[in-house]
Amino acid sequence: MRTLIKDTINKVGEEVLLKGWVHTRRDMGKIIFIDLRDSSGLIQVVFASKDPELVAEANKLRSEFVLAITGEVKARPEKMVNPKIATGTVEILVKKLEILNEAKTLPFEIDKDTSVVNEELRMKYRYLDIRSERVKNNIILRSKITREVRNFLNDKGFFEIETPYLTKGTPEGAREYIVPSRVQPGKFYVLPQSPQQFKQLLMVGGIEKYFQVARCFRDEDSRGDRQPEFTQIDMEMSFVGQEDVMQLTEEMIIEIVKKITPEKTITKIPFPILTYQEAMEKYKTDKPDLREDKDNPNELAFCWVVDFPLFEWSESDKKLNSSHHPFTMPQKEDLNLLDEHPLDAKAYAYDIALNGYEVGGGSIRIHDRNLQSKIFRILGVGKDEAEERFGHMFEAFSYGAPPHGGLALGFDRLVMLLAGEPNIREIIPFPKTADARDLMMGAPSELPKEVLKDVHIKIVE
Repeated sequence: MRTLIKDTINKVGEEVLLKGWVHTRRDMGKIIFIDLRDSSGLIQVVFASKDPELVAEANKLRSEFVLAITGEVKARPEKMVNPKIATGTVEILVKKLEILNEAKTLPFEIDKDTSVVNEELRMKYRYLDIRSERVKNNIILRSKITREVRNFLNDKGFFEIETPYLTKGTPEGAREYIVPSRVQPGKFYVLPQSPQQFKQLLMVGGIEKYFQVARCFRDEDSRGDRQPEFTQIDMEMSFVGQEDVMQLTEEMIIEIVKKITPEKTITKIPFPILTYQEAMEKYKTDKPDLREDKDNPNELAFCWVVDFPLFEWSESDKKLNSSHHPFTMPQKEDLNLLDEHPLDAKAYAYDIALNGYEVGGGSIRIHDRNLQSKIFRILGVGKDEAEERFGHMFEAFSYGAPPHGGLALGFDRLVMLLAGEPNIREIIPFPKTADARDLMMGAPSELPKEVLKDVHIKIVE
């Protein structure tokens, strides 16, 4: 049975079977050393056998060959202990070697920090980049945070529910990715920008606590640190107010930091709360960086920003737009402003910022059909257009929709900041370029004409 490298320190004197990759190789003449790597760590392997066949096989080894090695776990002499690796007190004296696969020369070195390597080259060979310690650790950190989110919300009585990826086009700001229907010619699905409407409909359905590690899609123009597909921790609750959602989110984040990144320090608990007006007047931004020592990589300065305007004026479109989205509830005391002074109305909306980045946002939602209709009228969406685009929401609100609210955390950006990385591509297993290309798979790509014909699409030059 295979032993993981990390477990060898407890098996001194035992014979073990290890499987992994050649990380480095050192030929000292009569003795050959390799560092063997698996997902759990590194260990020094020693070929000091007098068996000529074993020595001949060892001489073939090169970086990233895949091996199965049987040998005895030996304690290293005290002066040979390597404190830089977890298994530095032991080594493996090889008795049997099997080469499971060979590897050609790599396009870049992965036994060093690959952040200095050309990024497009790294993305083309992302599967090799993942073997590097830093990227591998980032992906493992991402997994651990996901697990902690699930544990926390499960303990709070939430249900993890998957919502559809093929849905109706109801633009909420950014362009949507379009998916043609083969069986319904001339009709299209879109990939969701968020599960916003579905999670509200789950509240109407009586699921009072929902969450999802949700994939979201936005067909945006090239923008440095954005991805066309991204992940958010999506939550929704019935019978809650703004403070309830903020408190639960804050508790979850504190728990994540404490359990997964204990070396990090949160500047202030509870998180400071600023109004939108205060943030703009004092910091000139709605995502202020409140760190006390910006040179400290382990300081996490979270804060809430609340009381956002319900609407904003678009000079280019010459109309009002929703500051968050059209389902956001106006503050109760501002309802009388909607008819004459809509720009003065504030929303039950809240963002959470970390070290100068927005890492999440949410709101209390409208659950009344008449109020929702009024918001669309203010936004310049005619009755027929609103019915066409959002009739399913109006209909649902007619059947006893409960008060509800929620929040979505930008998971990629949160992991990026906890990992101390400069951009989200470093913590996404298979990221795309700023212009939405997958250099590894070669996507997007052209499709054969017969495939396009099958979905009733013709390319016009």
